[in-house]
Amino acid sequence: MVGAGSDYHRQCGTPMKWLTAVRHRSSPIQWIVALITLVVVFGLAACDSGPPPLTAEMPLHLEEHLEAATIVGSEVPSEVPQPVVWSFDEMQPDWKPLPLGQLDVEPTQLAQTDDALRVTLGKSSPGLYKGALGGLYVDLPAWTRDDWAHIEVRARTPDKVREIGLAFNLADKSEADDEDPFPFLSLGELAPVVNDSTVQTYSLRADPSGGPWDGPWLQLIILFLAEEPSSVDILSVTTVPKEAAYAGEAAGVHSEVRNHVYGRALYAHTPGRVEYRVLVPEAGRLDVGLGVLREEPPVTFRVTASSDGGEPEPVLEETYDDRESWGQRSVDLSHLAGKTVDLVLEAESPRPGTVALWAAPTLTGPPALEKPNVIFYIIDGAGAEYMSLYGYNRRTTPNLERLAVEGAVFERAYSNSSWTRPSTASFMTSLQHSVLGGFKGGFNVVPHNALTMAQHMHAGGYQTAVFTANPNAGKLSGLERGVDFHRETWSEFCYLDCENYEESSKYLHEAFWKWRETYPAEPYWVHFQTVDIHNSSRPTVPPFAGTFVSFDEHKTRRDWAIRLVDEAGSTSLYSEAWEKLGISRSFYFSVKQGFYDEGMAHNDYQLGRLVERLKATGEWENTLLIVGSDHSILAAAGLMDLAKQDPLPPRWNKRSLKPHHSPMFRPAVSRIPLLFVWPGHIQGGQRFSGPVVSMIDVLPTILDLVGLPLPEVMQGQSLAPVLLGEGEWEPRPVILDEFRVDPETGELRGLIEVVDGRWGASLEINPDPEEPLEQQRPVPLLLYDLWDSPVALYSVHEEHPDLVEKYTAFLEAQFEAHQALAQYFTPAESTVLTPEQLEMLRSLGYIQ
Repeated sequence: MVGAGSDYHRQCGTPMKWLTAVRHRSSPIQWIVALITLVVVFGLAACDSGPPPLTAEMPLHLEEHLEAATIVGSEVPSEVPQPVVWSFDEMQPDWKPLPLGQLDVEPTQLAQTDDALRVTLGKSSPGLYKGALGGLYVDLPAWTRDDWAHIEVRARTPDKVREIGLAFNLADKSEADDEDPFPFLSLGELAPVVNDSTVQTYSLRADPSGGPWDGPWLQLIILFLAEEPSSVDILSVTTVPKEAAYAGEAAGVHSEVRNHVYGRALYAHTPGRVEYRVLVPEAGRLDVGLGVLREEPPVTFRVTASSDGGEPEPVLEETYDDRESWGQRSVDLSHLAGKTVDLVLEAESPRPGTVALWAAPTLTGPPALEKPNVIFYIIDGAGAEYMSLYGYNRRTTPNLERLAVEGAVFERAYSNSSWTRPSTASFMTSLQHSVLGGFKGGFNVVPHNALTMAQHMHAGGYQTAVFTANPNAGKLSGLERGVDFHRETWSEFCYLDCENYEESSKYLHEAFWKWRETYPAEPYWVHFQTVDIHNSSRPTVPPFAGTFVSFDEHKTRRDWAIRLVDEAGSTSLYSEAWEKLGISRSFYFSVKQGFYDEGMAHNDYQLGRLVERLKATGEWENTLLIVGSDHSILAAAGLMDLAKQDPLPPRWNKRSLKPHHSPMFRPAVSRIPLLFVWPGHIQGGQRFSGPVVSMIDVLPTILDLVGLPLPEVMQGQSLAPVLLGEGEWEPRPVILDEFRVDPETGELRGLIEVVDGRWGASLEINPDPEEPLEQQRPVPLLLYDLWDSPVALYSVHEEHPDLVEKYTAFLEAQFEAHQALAQYFTPAESTVLTPEQLEMLRSLGYIQ
C-alpha cells in the first residue's frame, strides 16, 4: 500500500500476522476458512482507510493538492462587494474636471470621443510644475476606503504624459493654502505612463498610500502630470473590492503580493478548515506565510495534526493582522515522522467570511538528493562579445572563467529575440515569440496553456522562486505562474528609489538567502535575472567604479549628452548634431561601453560570492547552475559596434522596436553567454565551438538533465547529450523572431531570422506601409556572411540571389509553421501595470 507506512500495520498488522501464521501451518481448505473468518470477524475490508495519504518525498506544495483536501466551513459571504465600473464608451456625466482654480493652472477639459473620455491637461505656471497637469473626479456614496483594494484605469496616449495618480476627497478650502495648494485631502500612488498610443491598464492601490483622514471616502480623483500640454483618453475606471478575487469559491489559490513579494496563497473564508491527509516524513516541517487582506478584523490561524483518530494536536496558533507583510512561519512536525496524520489549516475571525491566506504551505523532509537544485541565472543584457570568458580584452568575468573550468561553455549561443520580454517568454516556454502571439497592446503575458519552466519544475516537486530586477521577466509576462516565491525588486524601497539598479545582483542574492532560511528544503529551482549592466549610462558601484572610465571621461560624456539633447533632442547615433558640435561618437559610446564593462565586473563578482556561499553551505555539489542572458549588449549599453564604423552603416540598420530593421542575430544584439555547471555530472573545461544553440534550448535541457518529462510542444531541443557526452544530438539552425500585432488588421508584423552555419538571413514579414521611407529595408530578406563579417553590418543579398531564394522560402515556411502552432495556445489578456513595475521599467530605459 503506497504511502500507508506504519499506520497500516498498526490498524491491520495483528490480523494479517495471524492469517500469515495460519497459512504456513494449515491445509488449503483450512486457510480459506480462516480467510473468510478474518473478513467477517476482523473486518479486513476496513483496513483500507481511504485513499493513500499525500507524501513528501520531495517538497509537497499543499496548495497544489486542493482537490485532495476536505473543506469544512469556509462559506463565501452572501453579500460580497462587487467592482464598480465606469465605462467611457458612453457619456459618464458624473465625472467632472478637478477644480484647480486656486492654482495657476489652465482648467482641465473633458470631451467624449467614440470610445473614451478625452482629458486635456491645462498648462501650469513654471513656479508650480514645469509642464501641464489636470485631473477629474467623481462623487462616491460615502464608501469605507479600507474596503477597496485598488483602482484600475484603462487609458492611452501618444503625448508626453509622465504620470498618473490617485487622490482622495476634495478639500474644503475657500481660499488658497500656501503650504498645500492642491484641492484634495490625500495624495495616493503615482505611476509612470506609457506613451505609445497602446491601451494600458494601470493599477493604483486604494488603501495604503497617502495620509489617512477621518470619515468616509467621498471623492475618487485621478490626476495626470505631463511635460507639455497633452491629452489622455480614458476608456474605463474600475474600483476593485478586496474580497472580489475570492468570491468565486469557498477555498482556492490566488497570487498575492506583500512587501514586494508575490506568493501563491491558499485561501479560505473564516470560519474555515482545509484538511489534508499526509504521511509526515523524517524531519518533517511545514513552512507557510500567514496573510490577511485588512487589519480589522484580525485572523487567528491554527495548524493541528491528529493521528489514529486521536485528539488534534495544535502545532501553530497565532492571531495575525499585518496586511503589508507575510508572516513567515515554520512548524516542526518531526515528532510525527512516519505517521499518517490529518493536517488541518484552520482560520477564525470575529467577522464571518473574512479571507485568510496561507502563502506557499509546503511540507518537507530531508533533502531529496536524487534531484539537483537548479539555479537559472540570467545576466540581463550580457553580451558574450564583452566578457573575458569569451576572450574580451578587459577582465570583466574572472569568476565565470573559473566556473568554466568546472563546467561547459557554448561558444555560439544566441537569444531568440532582441530584448527582455519576448526573449524571456521564449526561453521560459521553449516557444518562439510568434507562437506565443506577438505583442498586442505592448504588455502581453504568455498564453495560459503554454507551460513555463517554473510550472514544469513545480509539478516535478521542486520549490520554486524567482528573483528578478526586470518586470518584463516576471509578472508583466505572466511568468509568476508556478512560482512559490516571486520577488520583482532589487531593493526593499524600490518604489522610493529605483535608481540603484547597478547593485541588483547584490540585493537579489540577499533576498535569495533570506528565502533559503525560510524555505530550507531541497530540491529548489531558482531563476535570477539581474540588471547590473542594463542601463549603462553612469558609473557602477565601488570598487568597480572608475575601473574602465575615469571621472573626467564621465564628466565629458555627461556634458556632451546635455549638449546633444539641447541641440537635437536626443543622442541618436545618426543625428547631424555630432558633426555640428564636434563631438566624437566613438568616444561617447566608448564611455558607455566602459560603464557596461564595470557593471559586468560587478555582477561577475557577486555571482562568484554566491557560488562561494553555496560551496560553504554544502549545496554546491548538488546544484545545477546555468548562466545565460536574454539579449546582448545593444539594448543595454548603446551602439559601440556601429559608432566606431567610419562611415556609418546604412540608416536602415537603425534599431527600431516596431519592428527591428537591423538583424537580430548581430552579436551586439543576440550573442549571449551560455554556461552549464553540475559537479560530478557535467565534465569541466568543455567548450563547444561547433554547434550553434539558443536560449530556447535551455528548458528542455534542464528538464532532461534532472529527469523530468519534456513539454509536449516545444521548439528547442535538449543539449543534455552534448553536455553529458552521451546519446545523439543533431545540430540545427537557430531561429529568432519578434512580432507585434497590427491593431487595425490583426496581422503580425516583424522579423523572423535564421543563423545557419556561415549564413545569417533576416526576413521582414508584413512591412509597415506607414513607416518613413528612410527607415524601410531595401529588400524583404537581408543576407549576411558571418565568416567575412561576424558583426553583420552589411547585407550581401545582391551577391547571392540563390541563397536569398533559399532562405526566403525557408523562413516563410518557418513562419507558417509558427502560425499553425500558435493555434494550440490561447492568447492571454494584457497584464495590469502597477506603479512599482512602471517605475522599474522607466529606470531600465523601457519607458522614456
